[in-house]
Amino acid sequence: MSQIKIPSAYKHQLFLIPYLLLLFAFLQHKHNMQKPTFLPATMTEMWATMGSTLASFMFLWAIIRQYCPYELRRFLEKYSHRLMGFFYPYIRISFHEYAGDRLKRSEAYAAVEAYLSANSSKSAKRLKAEMGKDSSNLVLSMDEHERVTDEFRGAKVWWLSSKVASAPTRSMGYYPEQEKRLYKLTFHNKYRDMITDAYLEHVVKEGKEIRVRNRQRKLYTNSPGYKWPSYKQTMWSHIVFEHPATFETMAMEPEKKRGIIEDLLTFSKSKDFYAKIGKAWKRGYLLYGPPGTGKSTMIAAMANLLNYDVYDLELTAVKDNTELRKLLIETTSKSIIVIEDIDCSLDLTGQRKKKTEKSYDDENEKLSKEIAKKEAKEEGSSSKVTLSGLLNFIDGLWSACGGERLIVFTTNYVEKLDPALIRRGRMDKHIELSYCSFEGFKVLAKNYLDLEMHPMYDAVQRLMGETKITPADVAENLMPKSPTDDADKCLSNLIQALEEAKEEAAKKEEEDVKETTVEDIVESQVDKETEKPLEFRDSTMLLK
Repeated sequence: MSQIKIPSAYKHQLFLIPYLLLLFAFLQHKHNMQKPTFLPATMTEMWATMGSTLASFMFLWAIIRQYCPYELRRFLEKYSHRLMGFFYPYIRISFHEYAGDRLKRSEAYAAVEAYLSANSSKSAKRLKAEMGKDSSNLVLSMDEHERVTDEFRGAKVWWLSSKVASAPTRSMGYYPEQEKRLYKLTFHNKYRDMITDAYLEHVVKEGKEIRVRNRQRKLYTNSPGYKWPSYKQTMWSHIVFEHPATFETMAMEPEKKRGIIEDLLTFSKSKDFYAKIGKAWKRGYLLYGPPGTGKSTMIAAMANLLNYDVYDLELTAVKDNTELRKLLIETTSKSIIVIEDIDCSLDLTGQRKKKTEKSYDDENEKLSKEIAKKEAKEEGSSSKVTLSGLLNFIDGLWSACGGERLIVFTTNYVEKLDPALIRRGRMDKHIELSYCSFEGFKVLAKNYLDLEMHPMYDAVQRLMGETKITPADVAENLMPKSPTDDADKCLSNLIQALEEAKEEAAKKEEEDVKETTVEDIVESQVDKETEKPLEFRDSTMLLK
């Protein structure tokens, strides 16, 4: 056995032990000489002996803790555990809150904490209440040194919440010892295989699900790269996501709504299926339609249905493709990455230009664009994100980092987008959000006016079949503007708005017809004028 080396810092303290023991013996003798007379001698001696014994143990333990080197105590503890292992039939597993350099909280510890807070806190006698991380609710968990029992497939296990002090360190200043929290799982050796395989997997899986249910969902946005401070750990800033939209309140046909919900729920439960077919666990959605048709509301409803975080990516604030890749890496699973109005984001919307000869006007236009880009670069507000970089962001190799992600694009003009950007495999599901239908109107009437049926519904249905109006316009007319506005007043406002929209559409159609007629007349006159010289030339040639 190797010799134990006692640090020099403790050597000058060891000589005090004999003197302290002599002092303790003297005090004990003096205490025994002062026996009370109102108790029997035997009873007095018994209590005196018991008190002296307990005091001796406590004193010796205090001496050991105070003057015995930490290394010696660790050495004795180490070999005592080895000795106990030959006779002790129970196994213990520890889950420490922090591991290694304490930079990141252990995922296993967090999962165990969530599992015990939901399943075992009911049987604990001492609990602690605190605001959970990323949660708006109070979370009850076991207090320090509290012990609870759990059962799994007939096996009984014990969980203990513990706290240990770190090894003391010598430094110039005074720093208190940091305490490390941990959970200890104890079970009988005969259940070893079942506990280490099935039970621990069950605890971690259920703990993660509980954390997802209890967490506060967040809405993230990216900041320009030059604004990132050097100490900042993430490129995203966030607020609490509190949008109340749901699919039940959306103005959409029930059949179409049901199909979208089933598609989303199927995706969220398809981890094994995506692994089986060899694809990254992600799905793309393209939402397109006129302004005011509910594209942003659809994203909020998707996030509320699946309990996902939302990452609102502003492409104009991204410096280049490398920065875009870093932003992707820092997104978490169970999230929706959104690029709204992608037809207005940088130069990503046009078809790829063919290599043909350009006219003088095209050359001038190109030159002016280059000058504008240079000016933008000088102002420090330009972005070098390319279509290729965005395509790799969607379904390249880097898109497979993490899992369970939705990528959503919105646009008002789908025809402007490059086909490579919205093909299947990148944008897997295309959802058109068009003008409000009568079924959508009934949903909005139920939301705003709490109406199922009304005599004015027939007029609304007839006008909606004759003109186009967005759900946003319908909702604005159905919203009461004063306490005296009732359902009749709001429906009358909507009917009036529909009639005005119908008249404007008719006027616009007449103007379009007139413009088309004028253009046809002008074109025909131009054709006649261009044909006259040809006829005159032909006649002169015949005369010759």
